[in-house]
Amino acid sequence: MADKIKTPRTKELEFGGSLGALALLFVLPATVLYLLLTCNTEDASVLRIPGPLPPLKSLWGPFAVTLLLGWASLQAVLYMLPMGKVTEGITLRDNTRLKYRINAFHAMMVTGLLTVVALFVGVPFSYVYDNFLQFAVGAGFLALILSVFLYIKSQLAPESALAPGGNSGNPLYDFFIGHELNPRIGSFDLKYFCELRPGLMGWCLLNLCFLMKEVEIRGSPSLSMILVFGFQALYVMDALWHEEAILTTMDIVHDGFGFMLAFGDLCWVPFTYSLQGYFLVSHPQELGTAAAVGIILLNAVGYIIFRGSNSQKNAFRRNPSDPSVAGLETIPTATGKRLLVSGWWGLVRHPNYLGDLTMALAWSLPCGLAHILPYYYVIYFTVLLVHREARDEHQCMKKYGLAWEEYCRRVPYRIFPYIY
Repeated sequence: MADKIKTPRTKELEFGGSLGALALLFVLPATVLYLLLTCNTEDASVLRIPGPLPPLKSLWGPFAVTLLLGWASLQAVLYMLPMGKVTEGITLRDNTRLKYRINAFHAMMVTGLLTVVALFVGVPFSYVYDNFLQFAVGAGFLALILSVFLYIKSQLAPESALAPGGNSGNPLYDFFIGHELNPRIGSFDLKYFCELRPGLMGWCLLNLCFLMKEVEIRGSPSLSMILVFGFQALYVMDALWHEEAILTTMDIVHDGFGFMLAFGDLCWVPFTYSLQGYFLVSHPQELGTAAAVGIILLNAVGYIIFRGSNSQKNAFRRNPSDPSVAGLETIPTATGKRLLVSGWWGLVRHPNYLGDLTMALAWSLPCGLAHILPYYYVIYFTVLLVHREARDEHQCMKKYGLAWEEYCRRVPYRIFPYIY
């Protein structure tokens, strides 16, 4: 019966359609390479194209690819272990619900223990910094190979399994966006695995490698490096602790798994989100106590907004009668669901994005104010979240109609109170 259910053709193409998808296939890897090469220059100026490309041996290394495959394999094994609970995702178009094992935080703890052992026996973590370009290029290569596999696999998938946003009929566009919604090999969910495991945990591991390189050069880590490492580790651990919440995100619910998410998860996230730590190794910054306290407070405010709003939303979705949300004001919709219009969600329409961006600024400030490069993350993330907010608004308008219009009237600001 499920095979007879057809996913409608995608008519609203994003990112400029097939031409935009083609451009991004080159622009995304080129951006990663540009950022890392610029970070390696003395002045780290984004207004100057970094010198000629380094020799091929600096960009490609079989050993780096082997280590990346080993890292992904370790996380895959931890993902499959019978630890943690099993939960169900949202109801799919064929009225089925996929099961997911929630054990990312367990995997992080095991990974942390193995890392401590590796540090104790003297594994040279600074090797990753010394060969960072090789690891970044290798990760991009593996993401491309995975994307090709995913597209070939999607051609064999039943109509009901295709992604509503990646079924345009244009091979290039569907390859980029993702043709199949939830590609699996048996019970192993490829998209769900890549969303939180190798890239997000890899981000933390890369920061540790930078910290160890700083210890190797200067004898001890700087306060700036410690803050960046601590802030970003907290963020990753929070995401893994609240792993189940990802099952209701647009990435899981709406987007297929193609080059966009594969490259984003495996290369873009770990190798550009860690840019502040990478920058600090070659461009050390002195940070005073007062400045450090101010940055810590800014990150705490961002985290409180981010975690408070997400927890409020997730509690309401699970059980609207939960005492923590039962007293909040809501708007009924034609679908039978209700929209929160008070609490954090009465402040702005996307308070979680506001918290995210506040933390992003706190992560960049330890790198000083002399260079714009370390602020790439907060600039990029602002653009990303404004674009994602527009996608969210479009989907919510189609889904909730008049109720969403009423919500927008009651809560006029999208992300930044009194600004946007």
